[in-house]
Parts: sequence; structure tokens; C-alpha cells
Amino acid sequence: MTAPMRAGTFLSIVVLCAASACMGPGSDALTGLATASGGGGGGPTSGRLAFVVQPNNAVAGGPISPEVKIVALDTLGSVLSQFSGRVFVTLASTPSGETLRGTTSAAAASGLAIFDTLVINQAGSGYMLVASASGMASVTSAPFTVFGATGSAVQAP
Repeated sequence: MTAPMRAGTFLSIVVLCAASACMGPGSDALTGLATASGGGGGGPTSGRLAFVVQPNNAVAGGPISPEVKIVALDTLGSVLSQFSGRVFVTLASTPSGETLRGTTSAAAASGLAIFDTLVINQAGSGYMLVASASGMASVTSAPFTVFGATGSAVQAP
């Protein structure tokens, strides 16, 4: 049995919730995303991918920084901490016909795949990345720009 709540109890819960960011049980303290097990990567779609760190504007020939991070999520949006499948990144939109260079596939660790060597050599705007993995719904990044050596983006023909 539970005792009836006294006046002021609700206020205490709100204060505690605000102090802990209300992440709830099983949440990651750094990202605030809930964690879940399972999702080994085979069979029918068992979740989806999401960009934790979107690609930022970059300089032609230099790595995209900060590094692009992609996480595997279950259908409720919780991180699939047991997912260790291979995640692939490709260009969705190539305004100048350029290709993506660097390490374009990575094994996820605890549901997270990190891409720290992605490079595009041609300046342009409107680039987008697509992340995919077996058994996961793919995701497309926000558009970004690759600047030339002078710091200005070259317009696609």
C-alpha cells in the first residue's frame, strides 16, 4: 500500500526532476537518450539510425569536423546498446559530382558509429550524407557546405 501524498511532495519531485534533467532510468547521462539492449543488426528492420552529430560545413580536402556520429535506435527512440553492426555513409546529394572519401563504414560500438576521416575535395553547397545499416532504417543528414581554399563555397553548375 502507498501512503497518501502530503502537500509539497509534488514540488519535491519537480525539483529533483529538474536537477537530473528527467532522463529516467536507463538514460545515458551524456546524451539524454534512453538505452536498450538488442538490435544485433540482422533480419527485418529492428530500428533506425539517427545522426547524433550532424556533418558541419567543412573545407575542401579537410576532414568534416567535429566527427560525424550516428546511433542505432529502437522503435521507441532508445539507443540499441547491443547493436554492433556496420554503418555505411554515402553522399545523398552531390552538387558537383564529387565522391566521399575517408573511412565510409564503421562497426558500431554500443550502438554508436563514429566517422572522423570523412573528406570531400570539391567545394559546393547542399551536400547531404546518408547513413545505412543492415536491419535499420536509413537516415539523411541536414545539408552542409564545403568551402574552397578562399573560404567561399563554389556554386554548383
